[in-house]
Amino acid sequence: MSQTFKGIPVISGSKIEKPNGVRAIKNGIKSRRDSAAVPIGRKPDWLRARLPSGPGYEAVKRNVREHKLATVCEESMCPNIGECWSHGTATLMLMGDVCTRACKFCAVDTGNPRGWLDENEPAACADSVQIMGLKYVVLTSVDRDDLPDGGAAHYAACVREVKRLNPETRVEALTPDFGGHFEHVETVVDSGLDVFAQNVETVRRLTHKVRDPRAGYDKTLSVLEHSKRHRPDVLTKTSLMLGLGETEDEIVETLDDLKAIGVDIVTFGQYLRPTVNHLPVERYVPPKDFEKYRQWGLARGFLEVVSGPLVRSSYRADRVFDKNNCGLAESA
Repeated sequence: MSQTFKGIPVISGSKIEKPNGVRAIKNGIKSRRDSAAVPIGRKPDWLRARLPSGPGYEAVKRNVREHKLATVCEESMCPNIGECWSHGTATLMLMGDVCTRACKFCAVDTGNPRGWLDENEPAACADSVQIMGLKYVVLTSVDRDDLPDGGAAHYAACVREVKRLNPETRVEALTPDFGGHFEHVETVVDSGLDVFAQNVETVRRLTHKVRDPRAGYDKTLSVLEHSKRHRPDVLTKTSLMLGLGETEDEIVETLDDLKAIGVDIVTFGQYLRPTVNHLPVERYVPPKDFEKYRQWGLARGFLEVVSGPLVRSSYRADRVFDKNNCGLAESA
């Protein structure tokens, strides 16, 4: 159903009003006057995803429909929904759907939630995991710079409740950077999760171009490094989008930076432009190159490197525990 703002249908870059009264920019980026001059263009054949199917997928889908649950998998139209759901893995988004930041690659609506949080979300999140029968859940969220702790306490409450109700379910938290405040990072890392993730998103040189000014390459590295130092038993993870103009030397440099701070898991995926207002794709990386980058990572000793055109940061997140069985063939 199309959205409206004051009775007017909205398009990407327009103002919208959420049910809780929060005003936001649709798809995160304001409309550009020159956007029509840079069309999105045709994608190569290797970026075509298989249609989701299988008994596991159908069971999760049925539970989602019957209980009116929300997942990032569906809302972001993730190409890997069939494979992840078939193996009991899904991603839930916390703290609403309005981000306080406006990264130039991301289509999440941006605005100021002004401190709004759903106090029932921890219980609802745990119930969703139980209803869907998930073996592995990724809890992600928008950035919430409007909150004093960036939402860390709320995150931790959701993790604890999921674990209480689903003690056998592994939990990954793909979090904001919490402004680089280590005490807030510790709040989440100490909540009982299995994997702590914060995405570096791109190489150092492109960070200012790609990410919101409040984010940063070194800030993400410091968050990942501190989380590992604070709780060595919790796995750390990060993700990079490729095709934004990075060089192979910069990919190597990033892998070396991540290894130096003790990151356990790295994922590589193709950047796909959400709307004409977002950054254009500079290159569609072929599957053979994704496999090459995976081997570069494994040679450096990462516990796992998941690399492929359709890979997203939470793609088959459960497979890290398979120890290097996440080859490209099944992700492309």
